[in-house]
Amino acid sequence: MRAHDPTGRNGVRIGPREFDFARQIAVMAIVNRTPDSFYDQGRTDALDLAVAAAEEAIVEGADWIDIGGAKFAPGPAVPVQDEIDRVVPVVEALRGAGVVLSVDTFQPGVARAALAAGAHVINDTTGIHDPAMADVVAEAGAAIVITHSKAAPRTAYPSPTYDDVVDEVVAFLRDRIALAEARGVASDRIIVDPGHDLNKHTLDSLELTRRLDEVVALGHPTLVALSNKDFVGESLGRRDRHQRVEGSIAAAVYAVTRGARIVRVHNVRETVDAMRMIEAIEGWREPAYLEHNR
Repeated sequence: MRAHDPTGRNGVRIGPREFDFARQIAVMAIVNRTPDSFYDQGRTDALDLAVAAAEEAIVEGADWIDIGGAKFAPGPAVPVQDEIDRVVPVVEALRGAGVVLSVDTFQPGVARAALAAGAHVINDTTGIHDPAMADVVAEAGAAIVITHSKAAPRTAYPSPTYDDVVDEVVAFLRDRIALAEARGVASDRIIVDPGHDLNKHTLDSLELTRRLDEVVALGHPTLVALSNKDFVGESLGRRDRHQRVEGSIAAAVYAVTRGARIVRVHNVRETVDAMRMIEAIEGWREPAYLEHNR
């Protein structure tokens, strides 16, 4: 894997962190304040538990905390104020922790409140379904993750089909990047995510992983959210969400070899070790210490 910055830039500042994506992989830890989250099923729904989980992730080496108050999957709408009440106290508690803080939301009102509270990034898994989201991000001078998905927020999209999933994802992201820039979001504030498993079958997600370099070629930092997803379980043999750690890390490592530079994960310590090992092998990072055969 040759050392290069897939964004075409020497360094990217996101919140309090400066990332050199020619030599660095950012690990984003997931902290959800939802009673029905995909992986933890409400384990961090309470404020104190959410903050404690974030602090533990930081100790384990996370560069970034992604805070969610409403899951992507279909379900009843979460009122904007309820979502604000879930995510803003976590942002406030972690402000000044020295890591990037993002909020996973598709609601411009939630984004405005979160950015005012100290968040640095909005992670919009609906790919700016509401163009007002771009306005909010632009006004704050914040960054945005633009993710590919087909469905309207919180709605089902059964049996999605693609002529060529990678071509369609790239075209969608290119269009949404143009929308964000037209509404004032700076180009260096845009991150892209191909949206593994979001309105996609397992074969689609595998194809996206194999051809991730075509997404990277858009010229923006590429985030992959692979952690414990169904395409990992189905690839390995009906593994439930708590038996997918190894497969998730393998997928993340492969994605990094194709140019991903931000990985969104549940299992922080294990993923941090895998990413730091890549950096050491590539010569991007010095070993923590040198004693063997000294």
